Amino acid sequence: MRNLTLKRTKSFVASLGTMKVYIEDPMSAEMTIQGVECRKLCELKNGEEKTVEISEDTARVYVIADKLSKNYCNEFYELPAGTDDIYLSGKNHFNPGAGNPFRFDGNTNEAVLQNRKKNGRKGLIILCLAMAVGIVVGAFAGKVVASAIFAESPKTFASNGMEITLTNEFREAEFEGFTVCYDSPNAAVFALKEPFSLAEGLENYTLEQYGKLVLANNGMEDFPLYPMGSNYCFEFTYTDPTTAETFYYVSVVYRSQDAFWLIQFAVPEENFDDYADTIQAWATSVTFQ
Repeated sequence: MRNLTLKRTKSFVASLGTMKVYIEDPMSAEMTIQGVECRKLCELKNGEEKTVEISEDTARVYVIADKLSKNYCNEFYELPAGTDDIYLSGKNHFNPGAGNPFRFDGNTNEAVLQNRKKNGRKGLIILCLAMAVGIVVGAFAGKVVASAIFAESPKTFASNGMEITLTNEFREAEFEGFTVCYDSPNAAVFALKEPFSLAEGLENYTLEQYGKLVLANNGMEDFPLYPMGSNYCFEFTYTDPTTAETFYYVSVVYRSQDAFWLIQFAVPEENFDDYADTIQAWATSVTFQ
């Protein structure tokens, strides 16, 4: 037997979620991940490190968020045979389309990269299901549908001390890795609360510093961070490699009494010009109790 030490580096991405670690073991299988029979090793909270005992055989170690997303939000590491102890580290990365997945540091063999690419396709399809009706209708009716949002009546939603005014077309939804989400036929909103208690000294950050930290932690240092009223925001697009559909995200950072918030507004890119002012109105409607 030998020891396997796993370190989940502290990150603001998916910080509230607990990652589950499994190892390939056909003899004591508890779950099948991508066709591989596995048993559970441990769970890792944000910033946590654990050491477990494993065999000396070759095996895959999987990290997943939960059972529902295990086949598109996962990462594996190929453990070699041997008697030496092994140390692995990694953290969750910002990628809403793939469920903000965990990634092992330095894990770049071809099979892993192909798995990440495939997972990204699957996850984006799931992410976009809430917007699928809007995309189909938009292709049929063009700007008529896009402009219909302005005739909808306002509706205020509240969750975890945050209030936001959207429209009566929105419904509260669940999506792994976010505090609360709202979807409609034409747009989606993803909100993540990051309490100050997650990291020592976090409450001392300015809103701009927090925004830059979010970008740095997700490899987006070159993306501009600019003011939106009293808050800060950044924008990016994501293209589904399978359908070639591109979605436009406006990500706004806020500060409440006890936390920072990252709230993302997403629409099909071709509709963004029609939604730009509306998204700004939604974003500026956010208040905290």
